[in-house]
Amino acid sequence: MKTWAVQDAKAHFSEFLKASLTVGPQIVTYHGARAAVLLPVAEWERLKGRESASLKALLLGAGTELDNLPVRGKLRRRSAPVL
Repeated sequence: MKTWAVQDAKAHFSEFLKASLTVGPQIVTYHGARAAVLLPVAEWERLKGRESASLKALLLGAGTELDNLPVRGKLRRRSAPVL
C-alpha cells in the first residue's frame, strides 16, 4: 500500500483513485499520522459483509448452536446457608 500525504492525494486525485483501483488500498496521512484509506467499493462491501453479528442477533437467530441445548427443568433455589 502506498501512503499519500493529504495534499498530494488532493493534488493528484485521479492518480490516487486509479492506484486504489489497480494496485490496492491507498493510505492517506494527515500531519504525518495515518488518517484514512481509499479502497475500491467491492473491497469495502466485502469487508462490511464480514462484520460480526451482534450478541442479540446471535441469540435471537434461528439455526444457531444454541438451538441444540437441552431443555432444563424448573429452576431450584439453593437453601439459605446455615450460620
